[in-house]
Amino acid sequence: MSIVTKTGDDGLTGLWSGERVRKDDLRVEAYGTIDELDSILGEARHYLKRDDCKRMLDEIQHDLYRVAGQLATRTGQFSSPIVDDDEGRIAGYVERLEAEIPLAGFVVPGATPQSARLDVARTVCRRAERRIVALAWDADVPAALRRYVNRLSDLLFMMARAEEAADGGIRYVKR
Repeated sequence: MSIVTKTGDDGLTGLWSGERVRKDDLRVEAYGTIDELDSILGEARHYLKRDDCKRMLDEIQHDLYRVAGQLATRTGQFSSPIVDDDEGRIAGYVERLEAEIPLAGFVVPGATPQSARLDVARTVCRRAERRIVALAWDADVPAALRRYVNRLSDLLFMMARAEEAADGGIRYVKR
């Protein structure tokens, strides 16, 4: 089977749940930005030095397939939705990294190649969250999914700082 289907040539795409929608639909924008984030994280993984950050990133990438699938489901139930425990897991990682790496001011992003890639991922994650919030004004987007993406940007920030700390230190804004 070819990946070329020609079914999107008219500006429509199919959702996981079977409906066809415009390619510029808010739902497509939301899961498309999650796909972009996943790709950026795939690149970032090749640069990470800390094993714990690599493990977290692997979990996140698997979670993002669930996030995208859930966003691509307009009717019916997605088979493996993001739940409160997923958000709690991400929040726990943030707390652990915050305890290890206390911050001392505003951070200049990208002090190392690995942190720079995580900082780009963080900004794409925040854009994804904005797209999800826009969608949530008109459609049912579960609170657990919205909280997960919000916590994820915090985790990506702290993972970048952890990588910097492991590789010479965090750069702070001079006052």
